[in-house]
Amino acid sequence: MTLERWQPGWSLRPWRPFREVLSPGLWNMLTNERDWLPATEMVELKDKYLIKAEMPGINEEDIEVSVSDNVLSIKGEKKCDCEISEENYYFSERSYGSFSRSMTLPNNTDPQNIAATLDNGILEITIPKSSEAKPKKVSVIKAAKPKKTDLNTQSIKPKAQS
Repeated sequence: MTLERWQPGWSLRPWRPFREVLSPGLWNMLTNERDWLPATEMVELKDKYLIKAEMPGINEEDIEVSVSDNVLSIKGEKKCDCEISEENYYFSERSYGSFSRSMTLPNNTDPQNIAATLDNGILEITIPKSSEAKPKKVSVIKAAKPKKTDLNTQSIKPKAQS
């Protein structure tokens, strides 16, 4: 197999006139050129929500997690760790650059106690549920018997209607 030197946009060169006519969003959808976003999942557990995002090659100082108005935002940058000039690449399938993701949190969360950790390229964000949202077991007890009083215990008959 012969390797050919890679050039950015080389395979799309015949389509350049269409790129100028199409909106950027449609062009990106057709050509699969898009901003890089980490794969993310969110699961609900008994007392918290857990978000995991794949961030291989990203340092914790390059990630920002914030919450505002019940919207969680994850921003960061995947930097190229190499100093190879573009003309030396045969091909490149890696993605670099800035990313930003935002998601609305469920109403039953406690945004003041969110924690985030990065381990082995996985960002894990723990969002506790608010205390009023957590399931609470209510005990059922036997009702106390009413106390006897000194009231006259004769039966009361309803008045006859005329």
